[in-house]
Amino acid sequence: MAQTSKVSFQEINKIAIPAIIAGIAEPLISLTDIAVIGNVENNSIEALAAAGIVGSFLSAIIWIVAQTKTAISAIVSQHLGANRIHAVKTLIPQAILFNFILSLFIFALTAFFAESIFSAYNAEGLILKYTEEYYTIRAIGYPLTLVTFAIFGVFRGLQNTLWAMKCSLAGAAVNIGLDYALVYGIEGFIEPLHLKGAAYASLAAQATMLIMAFYYFFKKTPFHLKLSFNINPQMKPLLLMAANLFVRTTALNFAIYLANAYATDYGKNYIAAQSILMNIWLFFSFFIDGYANAGNAISGRLLGAKDYVRLWSLSKDICKYAVFIAFILMGICALFYNEIGLVFNKEATVLTLFSSVFWIVLLMQPINAIAFMFDGIFKGLGEAKYLRNVLLIATFLGFTPTLLIADYFNLKLYAIWISFFVWMLIRSSALVIKFRRKYLKESL
Repeated sequence: MAQTSKVSFQEINKIAIPAIIAGIAEPLISLTDIAVIGNVENNSIEALAAAGIVGSFLSAIIWIVAQTKTAISAIVSQHLGANRIHAVKTLIPQAILFNFILSLFIFALTAFFAESIFSAYNAEGLILKYTEEYYTIRAIGYPLTLVTFAIFGVFRGLQNTLWAMKCSLAGAAVNIGLDYALVYGIEGFIEPLHLKGAAYASLAAQATMLIMAFYYFFKKTPFHLKLSFNINPQMKPLLLMAANLFVRTTALNFAIYLANAYATDYGKNYIAAQSILMNIWLFFSFFIDGYANAGNAISGRLLGAKDYVRLWSLSKDICKYAVFIAFILMGICALFYNEIGLVFNKEATVLTLFSSVFWIVLLMQPINAIAFMFDGIFKGLGEAKYLRNVLLIATFLGFTPTLLIADYFNLKLYAIWISFFVWMLIRSSALVIKFRRKYLKESL
């Protein structure tokens, strides 16, 4: 009985640990860019600010349009649990093609309006020039990233995150190696390319991940890329789920945009410090998100099998693991509190601003862990509409008014991170309450 009422620790970690490693590879690429760029000899603060602004915008766009990955994962895992994987074989190539076409549209639209977009972040002068140059190159990677993410969604739906981990690690290794070579140059071989070098390194990393993803897709999965002109019946639910997640993620990234716009308006030292804080926060998020990915994959399968007892047990266990990891991350950062900022920049003013606010980022982590866990579970259950509504409420009735009030009292970076704290409290509490009301009685 014990075996049937509980998802084992080993089963969870078989998905979560590779997902953690794969997940941190993406922010590791951005953190490497920040660390390398922040230590260049010329205009390091402006370059760091530009990389931070573009990194946030790229993350915003990719998070929004890559929600098809989550939708694909949920549908594949539910069909796997119901032993009906054959019913979605024509869906996968159609979903991948959709992602590819969408990525071309996003590239064309944003690359053309790059100056206007980054002016809206309050970037000007040299910072604006750097953001345009950096983004124009990085944006070429949209098709590479979105097709890769669609394939990663297939892998997760099949309860396998190991393949995505291998792809992500290879991409991170390529990015780190090329970052140093292209940004700083190699005497006698490569001229220093400054910020452009970091952009080219990221493109190479994305291409590496896509090539490897295709290898595992063709060799290891039951799917193919042969297009059927008959639209799969699951295409409409997939697009509807993705649309709700688009809206949700747009609200999420509105909060991040607002934070960066305010920080840029405070001055270049503030946006430089904010860039470091935000990238560390994202690193933590992706790290903890490994267990959310496990929750996403397993909950979808359990829903397909109508196994509500194990679903309830999964929610409790997976939250405990994630909160434990959050406390470990907090402890490590507390031990090296002053040293962490030095990795990214050496300017005393930037480091002072960073250190004065970093403790708030750390204090949020257990709350973040609970929010991310239930985000993953709700995605696997196909509860995209509720996730959308929670983010809209948290952003427009929580984050935004808190930021406006705190900014009025001139709290600056404190205003931004207190607002994020309120934002995460609303998100976590709303998801926990809903899950208990809907699925606790089903498990009894």
